[in-house]
Amino acid sequence: MDIDLNNIQTPCYLVDEAALERNLRVMDGIQRRSGCKIIMALKAFAMFSLFPLIRQFLCGVAASSLNEARLGYEEFGKEVHVYTPAYRDSEFPELLRYAQHVVFNSFSQWNHFKPMIAALASGVHCGIRVNPQHSEVRYAIYDPCSPFSRLGVTREQFRPEFLDGISGLHFHTLCELNADSLVRTLGKFEDKFGEFLEKMQWVNFGGGHHITREGYDVELLCRTIADFKMRHPLEVYLEPGEAIALNTGVLVASVLDITHNEMDIAILDTSAVAHMPDVLEMPYRPRIAGTGKPGEYPHLYRLGGLTCLAGDVIGDYSFPEPLTIGSKLVLMDMAHYTMVKNNNFNGLRLPSIAIQDRSKQIRVIRQFGYEDFRSRLS
Repeated sequence: MDIDLNNIQTPCYLVDEAALERNLRVMDGIQRRSGCKIIMALKAFAMFSLFPLIRQFLCGVAASSLNEARLGYEEFGKEVHVYTPAYRDSEFPELLRYAQHVVFNSFSQWNHFKPMIAALASGVHCGIRVNPQHSEVRYAIYDPCSPFSRLGVTREQFRPEFLDGISGLHFHTLCELNADSLVRTLGKFEDKFGEFLEKMQWVNFGGGHHITREGYDVELLCRTIADFKMRHPLEVYLEPGEAIALNTGVLVASVLDITHNEMDIAILDTSAVAHMPDVLEMPYRPRIAGTGKPGEYPHLYRLGGLTCLAGDVIGDYSFPEPLTIGSKLVLMDMAHYTMVKNNNFNGLRLPSIAIQDRSKQIRVIRQFGYEDFRSRLS
């Protein structure tokens, strides 16, 4: 991503329109070749200023709350699919105004809300999330099929007698995985729940498909979906989130100070805990343009965040040249799971949000200030 850093006030999330469109064209090719429908998981990327571009290629959005459902309905304007582990009675009537597909996490929830759906939105497509009890995800915190998972109905707890009114099944078992993981999961899904598919109209294969990552097996994905549709003539949905925005955006930050405590420490105007929580939660080490691992280049720095949390550390990086106060750093792949998860810990202002268009012109879409912080409190 070629950026003119001189005109960027930091910190700033910057999303490249051309890179996003490249990802979307990959998605669109998969839809055309396999016959599936792809919807975007708002939990990973919800930058609605780019929805006009995204809706040219995708069929809708996947929401995990009333707020996400409303955002998808008002700003995206196509299909809105909703799943959450449990719905609130007080919110459900409003949610039905926005959603075309509602997926339930249990048969008790389905039976509880079924009369309300019949009274208020008889045309909504209802589904049940199932748990194939097959784990592909490396880390338990991201594994929907880990032991004692609260996500989805296991075969043992599945109740065919309550399927009247249910038109689809949903499973979501992956996280940043390739198509071979879907193949294995789909086999377990069909083994356990295949007998119920003849009564269904659609199946949602969930998210976690790292479709736009270099080396992802698109051919296998298309073939797997097409083969499934040959066996079961149903509508197939995928709901990737990260893959939509993968490698489309950066976080630009500046060095505010340089200190020393057994090693050089650069304090940035951004924060791992506040502006990119997955750095600590995942955890992972972000790539930073022009840097290397410790020992790769002669100048080593620990990059620290601006909050009071002792562990607000981005990582240790080596640089070809010494850093100075005012140096700007470009943290790579910061479009997904940043804007949707960031926070105002310590009252820290959120990074601005900007778009770089196809002509390399940068326009700031949103800046944040005191009122954004205050409005969350009372």
